[in-house]
Order: sequence, then structure tokens, then C-alpha cells
Amino acid sequence: MIQPPETVMTDSARVMCDGATAIRSRNGVTAAALGHPRVWLEIDETGHVDCGYCDRRFVLRGGPAHPGIDEVFAGDLPTPGDASVA
Repeated sequence: MIQPPETVMTDSARVMCDGATAIRSRNGVTAAALGHPRVWLEIDETGHVDCGYCDRRFVLRGGPAHPGIDEVFAGDLPTPGDASVA
């Protein structure tokens, strides 16, 4: 699976993306001119939504796609016989 270029955590199921939210305006150029048309996206039961223009992923905090403490990856598991594990 290809990872999105940027993941944004949000508390709202409805989000706005213009591709330039994190870009500051300077030298007379507004940040919106550097992004894409403003779109409103709705997070569904998957707990996330991807912008069709910039591939930014919005993840609902506490939703099914929100990384939790109960997620374990193979590299996090102790090796068998590891004495440092109580």
C-alpha cells in the first residue's frame, strides 16, 4: 500500500482541503494560489478520506483509521526468549 504524502488528524467528519493550508502567504502571493480548488470532503465509516487533488489524507480522531495503542506491528514484538521482557 502506498502511503499518502501527508496525513492530517481532525476532530470533524467534514473537512476542507485547498492543497495549501500549511503554506504561508508571502511576497504578495496568497497561499491558495499555490494549491488547488477548495473542496469539502466527508469522512465515512472507514474513518478517513483522501483529497482527490493532492492525496492529503484526513483521519478522524478516535475513528476506525485513527492509530491506537492497541495496534502492534511485527517489529514491536519481542523476540522469543528475550530476557528483558517481564
